Amino acid sequence: MAKEMPKTPLLDQLEDGPWPSFVTGLKRLANDDTSYAPMMKSLLGQLEHSYDTRKGYWKGGTVGVRGYGGGIIPRFSEVAGAYPESSEFHTMRVMPPAGMHYDTKTLRKLCDIWAKYGSGLIAFHGQSGDIMFQGISTENIQPCFDELNEYGFDLGGAGAAIRTSMSCVGAARCEQSNYDEARALRSVINNLLDDMHRPSLPYKMKFKFSGCANDCVNASHRSDFAVLGTWRDDIKVNQEEIKNKVAELGRKGFNDQVVNLCPTRALSLNDDDTLEIDNKSCVRCMHCINVCTKALSPGDDKGITILIGGKRTLKIGDLMGSCIVPFMKLESDEDFDALVELTESCVEFFAENALEHERTGEMIDRIGLVNYLEGVGIEVDPNMVAHPRTSSYARMDDWDEQAEKWNKRKGNAAAE
Repeated sequence: MAKEMPKTPLLDQLEDGPWPSFVTGLKRLANDDTSYAPMMKSLLGQLEHSYDTRKGYWKGGTVGVRGYGGGIIPRFSEVAGAYPESSEFHTMRVMPPAGMHYDTKTLRKLCDIWAKYGSGLIAFHGQSGDIMFQGISTENIQPCFDELNEYGFDLGGAGAAIRTSMSCVGAARCEQSNYDEARALRSVINNLLDDMHRPSLPYKMKFKFSGCANDCVNASHRSDFAVLGTWRDDIKVNQEEIKNKVAELGRKGFNDQVVNLCPTRALSLNDDDTLEIDNKSCVRCMHCINVCTKALSPGDDKGITILIGGKRTLKIGDLMGSCIVPFMKLESDEDFDALVELTESCVEFFAENALEHERTGEMIDRIGLVNYLEGVGIEVDPNMVAHPRTSSYARMDDWDEQAEKWNKRKGNAAAE
């Protein structure tokens, strides 16, 4: 006899209103004529029970696949007697393609594998970018992984380890891209796979790669190591397209939507409807380029900026990443090797100096940015922050002394 759908009056209320509800998706899976339907009905019953008692009933444990120490989030039910079909509801974290590119054949294959072994519940994607296959029993994890792995997919990070990385769609489809995000992601993460699959760090560490300051993967405030695309020459301007945009919006509209919203007042509209840009004041925020896509575009001297220590929310509060590399070219094989070498140094320093359950930003706040830079082999550069004496993201211990050394070094280089 098929397991009946549980009564869920509390969950039903979550389906009210104009927005889609996860409850509707769970009910659809529970009503499917599939092997996983009993698990989903049991899950709905336990979830309704949690809403009724205002208490969660999931506990952790240890579950994995052969040769791996991470990638699986174990969930065992504390009320398994009442809801036996969902007594084990583990999550498999699977690494997506760089830039999250899929074709329909791949998506169908992933769904078929998960329908065979799991609950049918999939989330594209977790905060670190993983494909989240949610709801699988312990005995099905190894054969499910084997089939996914044979198809070309690997488990992502879980626990105190390097986490699965994310990159924006970037150079593959976006005209604002300033470097090859997919290659950067794969170069860094492939080199750190051992630290992802076998957790050995004090706490988690995340890498993210965005092609410009639009930061479509939230790298600056959602990753310990953020790589943002930028440029160091002038914004490219098509004055004829600027005139077309002014004609479309009107001079007042153009000033309101473009000029007046520049954070550093680097833009001004001339009497002949051409745009003048004070490029030295430009902070590459991307706003004017976003509004005037045909007229404005990033410069030709492209590269990356690297930020360290961002995360929301830490024990010390929310942190944006602190700039440790103001500009770096990322084009040649040597450039990518240099990036990989820097990420290795940052991971090793974190492993040796962070406290347990301390993220990179918290560690830097504790030991000081100057000490961190020395530890990972980066020289202090005044360009790391726009206003060193007022920046809330950098401790100023010995900063003036370091700045003098930098100016002296630059002066000697110019003389040579």
